[in-house]
Amino acid sequence: MSNIIAVSNQKGGVSKTTTAYNLGACLALNHNKRVLLADIDPQANLTEYCGYEVDYNLTMTSLIMTVCNNGSVSPDKVKSAIRHCDKAGVDFIPSDINLASIETFMSSALSRETILRRILSKEVTKNYDFVIIDCLPSLSTLLINAVSASDKVLIPVQTQKFSLDGLQALESILNQVKITINPGLQLIGVLPTMVDRTKISRNAVETLAEKYGNYLFKTVISKSVDAAKSSETGIPLCATNSKLGIEYETFAMEVLERC
Repeated sequence: MSNIIAVSNQKGGVSKTTTAYNLGACLALNHNKRVLLADIDPQANLTEYCGYEVDYNLTMTSLIMTVCNNGSVSPDKVKSAIRHCDKAGVDFIPSDINLASIETFMSSALSRETILRRILSKEVTKNYDFVIIDCLPSLSTLLINAVSASDKVLIPVQTQKFSLDGLQALESILNQVKITINPGLQLIGVLPTMVDRTKISRNAVETLAEKYGNYLFKTVISKSVDAAKSSETGIPLCATNSKLGIEYETFAMEVLERC
């Protein structure tokens, strides 16, 4: 049975994509897990990270459009949209800029909150140990779809004051989804990211520890230019000797324990 994890935070720039990609890479390369990454962010940063080159085959936009029009999509059609990233050892479903307007079509679809669940059906996900969904930074229909399709939610939080302020709204959405759509939804944990040696960063970690207790991962992800280098080259951090590589590997081991 797959573990489906939505990597979510309504604020941008908190290392969601970096975390989704490098968690997936650690699980695949270091722990021999079968991993599928699903990009539902119109910015398509995860798609670029995976080294996607436009090939005019199906993308996440195409799959969502199919469900909006027909109510469902065949597992074979979903599988035809899956590409492979050699550098990270993971499969992925790419996004594209057209996803930015997809919510217009979703608004008139029946049971629009479960469109992604129908795409990531058991017939598709049974081949994977982990499915990791990279969410867009907003409290939108696409985000609700992501958490409705997931077993668990992972929240990366940049250790700055303003990054903590919007968490209450995200928690409210998660609670509503759990009550109305997906009763099995769980918070797998909160991951402090872009941690540095400043007092602001230290105070933010302490605040997260007080608020989330055992849900706060013991591992923290440091602020480093190595993250930008990795996104540019596509080389997973766990394949380097960097400090971030060690941190993401330690984090991946925590995720395995919690799953």
